[in-house]
Order: sequence, then structure tokens, then C-alpha cells
Amino acid sequence: NITQHADEKVVDGTFLPEANGKDASPSGQSEGSKWQKPRLSRKSLMKCCLVKWIIASTSKQGPDCCDSDLELSMVRHQPEGLDQLQAQTQFTRKELQSLYRGFKNECPSGLVDEETFKTIYSQFFPQGDATTYAHFLFNAFDMDRSGSIRFEDFVLGLSVLLRGSVTEKLRWAFNLYDINKDGYITKEEMLAIMTSIYDMMGRYTLPSVKDDSPFDHVEKFFQKMDRNRDGVVTIDEFIETCQKDENIMASMQLFENVI
Repeated sequence: NITQHADEKVVDGTFLPEANGKDASPSGQSEGSKWQKPRLSRKSLMKCCLVKWIIASTSKQGPDCCDSDLELSMVRHQPEGLDQLQAQTQFTRKELQSLYRGFKNECPSGLVDEETFKTIYSQFFPQGDATTYAHFLFNAFDMDRSGSIRFEDFVLGLSVLLRGSVTEKLRWAFNLYDINKDGYITKEEMLAIMTSIYDMMGRYTLPSVKDDSPFDHVEKFFQKMDRNRDGVVTIDEFIETCQKDENIMASMQLFENVI
């Protein structure tokens, strides 16, 4: 039931792209379908589109562009101290410096907006339409619904997604699927997210998903997750079902691999 190709893999009928998007490399091959605890390595860090966007911006600047204080006084929305962010995240001080340097270069105001997310994902997934997925992902990062994301919120979210525990990642995934943020996931919300991912992946999903459309996929997932059959999935139902069902855990990597 598991097939693997150079740039993609299929688990239980679900397409799981290599996280590199269009920049897939032979070194990024999968080691299996099970949800694995992420390794704290630069290699795994660089599989994230948002991080690659930041690092690319940093490399344009050159190595000597910032002093040890990251020129915080130059930024309108100054991030909290590096020590505090280091304590709150799984990133090293050096990684935070690199992330902030790129973030500041791309977003001089200290804030990132939704259009920036759409631009990033259009670049990494040019074969499909990333607009809707970028909208949903932005809203998951924009916890206070302000229409912009501060550096602190950006790295706190990335830390969970890249290096958090399985439960932390599932809580974040639940927040993504809970589009209206009412504490429940409806079948319509799950379908909207899954469809946006399939739309973004474009040709990479073919022919892998010809027998398993997003609708079929959501029907199967939702039936397993909605334990009490009340038409909505709570965070407890979501986490418990995902952790007990190996196929769902493997398929959840579809979400993890397109961050």
C-alpha cells in the first residue's frame, strides 16, 4: 500500500510531498511513512518553506550586515529579547539571529502580512494555486486576527511545527483546520483545508490521488474522528484519533510537509 518515487510518496492513498516543494533533492528522501519525531538538524530545518524564504533573504545580505544585537533599534516592532525567545522555542540563539535577520530584511516594519505568505508559497509551489492555502496558514499564525504577524509569533509557530512534540503539532494542526476558531472542526472546514493543499500541490498530486479525492479523504477521516457523531470534531477527539490511527498520523504529514 506504500509506493515511493523520487520526489513523492503515497501513504494509504494520501499524497505526501517532500517538504522541499519544487526544490526536492535526492538527499531529502523519506525514511518511512510513520510520524517520526523531528531531528534538531539544519537539514530538517531547511525543509520548511518559510525558513527557506528567510534564509534566502539572509544570504542576499551577506554575513556582516548585522551586529550582535540584531539592530533591534532599527525595527518598528521590536521582538522580545533573544534570551526570552530562546527559552520559549526550540531554536538556538544562532538560529534565531539568522531567522530574525532574514525576517527583518523581508519585512522591515517587523510585521509580515498575508500577501507575503501568498508570494512565498506561490514561489515554492508554482505548479498549483497556493492562494487559499496561504490564506489559511496565515490565519493560523495570526492568532490575534490583527492581519499581521510579529516575529515572535512567527518563530513560536515555527518552533512548534518544526520541533514540537507530536501533541503540540496536532494542537497546531487543529488550529489550522478550525477556520472560524470556534473550538470545533466541521467537515466543511476540513474539506476546505484539504482542498487548498491539493490545489497548491497541482501536478504533483497526479496520478497519486486519482482514486482518492479530497472529499473522499475527508469523509474517511471525519468518520473516524467524530467519535460521538455530533457533526463536529473537538480537539480531544482530534488528538486522540490521530495518535491512535497510524494511517491518519502518516497522512497528517501532508500538512506538516507543506509549511
